[in-house]
Amino acid sequence: MIGYKKSLSEWQCLSDIKMGRGSPIPPMLQRKIDNPSCYQRSVQNPASLMVWGCMSACGMGSLHIWKGTINAERYIQVLEQHILPSRRRLFQGRPCIFQHDNARPHTASITTSWLRRIQVLKWPARSPDLSPIENIWRIIKRKMRQRRPKTVEQLEACIRQEWDNIPIPKLEQLVSSVPRRLQTVIKRIGDATQW
Repeated sequence: MIGYKKSLSEWQCLSDIKMGRGSPIPPMLQRKIDNPSCYQRSVQNPASLMVWGCMSACGMGSLHIWKGTINAERYIQVLEQHILPSRRRLFQGRPCIFQHDNARPHTASITTSWLRRIQVLKWPARSPDLSPIENIWRIIKRKMRQRRPKTVEQLEACIRQEWDNIPIPKLEQLVSSVPRRLQTVIKRIGDATQW
């Protein structure tokens, strides 16, 4: 098995970061509907941004944020702008392995052709929960719910701040957990895990 600390984990959000909470009022608060302190704001169509970023046990790589969706051509542009500089900065010429999931833009023939210039870890379909960057994604989403940005500009600024604040020990912990994640999936014969 390869040493996972050499990998450059990639994250291309298949979901987006949204402003607002949008969740309904809990039933226990329904009884106190006349009490203004029980009200919860709801956002009908929250603004959202798509985010791509990469990380390793060595640190956080570049972050790319945009409105809209992604296709193979756009994904290659993001890779050209961010993956090679991040790899140089994080690994300083040492070998590394790039990991991403099997989303359509990642597996398109033009993408796989572009990716021939770097070593890519073969990744099984439907297993994004194994990637440590998914944990970073959850951390950032939780922080956005706490911070509650009010504009798309604030949302982007908050995402960037939280991205920059992820500590190296957290990255090391997540990356070092990968062998345990893999063992758990094997033990559970591919069923859902805690990761």
